[in-house]
Amino acid sequence: MTYDDTGSGGDAGRGKGEALLLVHGHPFDRTMWRPQQDAAPGHRAIAPDLRGYGGSQVVAGLTPLSTFARDLAGLLDHLGVRRAVLCGLSMGGQIVLEFHRLFPGRVAGLVLADTFAQGETERGRKERNARADQLLRDGMSGYAHEVLDSMVSPATVADLPEVAAHVLGMMLAAPPEGAAAALRGRAERPDYTATLPTVAVPALVVVGRDDVFTPVADAEHLHRHIPGARLAVIEGAGHLPNLERPAAFNDALAGLLAAVRQHAPGAEDMTEF
Repeated sequence: MTYDDTGSGGDAGRGKGEALLLVHGHPFDRTMWRPQQDAAPGHRAIAPDLRGYGGSQVVAGLTPLSTFARDLAGLLDHLGVRRAVLCGLSMGGQIVLEFHRLFPGRVAGLVLADTFAQGETERGRKERNARADQLLRDGMSGYAHEVLDSMVSPATVADLPEVAAHVLGMMLAAPPEGAAAALRGRAERPDYTATLPTVAVPALVVVGRDDVFTPVADAEHLHRHIPGARLAVIEGAGHLPNLERPAAFNDALAGLLAAVRQHAPGAEDMTEF
């Protein structure tokens, strides 16, 4: 796996706060987190390329969410990190939920951005597998141009063309075999709703107001089921609020990290922020 390991505090970004693990979505790479890597003073920020994306190894076939989660646990082991705040967007949010299911004791806090907990439907399963077939047959270009206007809001395309260009560039650079394997894995996605009430750490749910892939209603579902979670709806953003409106996203993230510090052993217990 390729990854960035940054932050304040020196020595590869080792600060006093819990490490922050940033998990990208499909079909992106770790560069989608550039606005967040230096936005958490005192925290070590770790942003990997998931298996099959960016500079990480491409493994064809089917990559389930559990494999991604175990990859991340292995990376944390490699870096000597026992617990971390996990922040995932879209597919990354579902990987974070799977990580929490498998390794709850390693989670210090959760950020679930533009994602949803419900299991895959039969229609969704067919659509994801069909899309995987398309990517393997035709490559990323047609798909990337088709979905760009849904990945980011129309306001972003008009007002922040450099952000739209970055998003398009990440999609065009994604290896089709890796993206297809992830799609096939997500087609078998379980329903995480029953695990949400077991979240016992500070949690933040974030969504762009104009997200057409995971609308506000999906974020509200997460917010209702996670005890003490905070909901942040980012105005003027679509599916990638961390890139489209980084200041608002980073403010919400800072609030979550402050709650994690208060929730840590030895600090006053805080169940809501």
